Amino acid sequence: MSIKIRPITPADKPRWLELFKEYIVFYKSNLSDQQYELTWNRLHSPFNINGLLAEKDHQVVGLTHYIFRPSTWEVEDFCYLEDLYVDPKVRGGGVGRALIKAVEEIAIAKGSKRLYWSTAPDNEAARKLYDKVAICNRVQYRIALNQ
Repeated sequence: MSIKIRPITPADKPRWLELFKEYIVFYKSNLSDQQYELTWNRLHSPFNINGLLAEKDHQVVGLTHYIFRPSTWEVEDFCYLEDLYVDPKVRGGGVGRALIKAVEEIAIAKGSKRLYWSTAPDNEAARKLYDKVAICNRVQYRIALNQ
């Protein structure tokens, strides 16, 4: 029952799309088919979005997307973990922790001084894990810029 973390490949699109759609629904949001396709294409281009998948028992059960961004506080880029989702059937089994650890190792190898992310305040299951692996020292404010 080991967990394997690996980069997303073009052959992963059907399962990636299934998991990513579940993630968007979990956050009571909606994306257009064009946005899903754009995100998929960005994951497989020089665009600065990267992705990993988690496998357990040879089944893809989780995903994460992350980006590196310049910082005004450090020479090296910071790493932002933008999306993290684990199939509800395997939650609590270490998949989320393994995905975070993999991104952490990638960020360290790139010389990044910070890995950070956000979640909804009521996402209690995720926050239990996050409180074990990271500190919470910021509050996010947001203005929706509808056009």
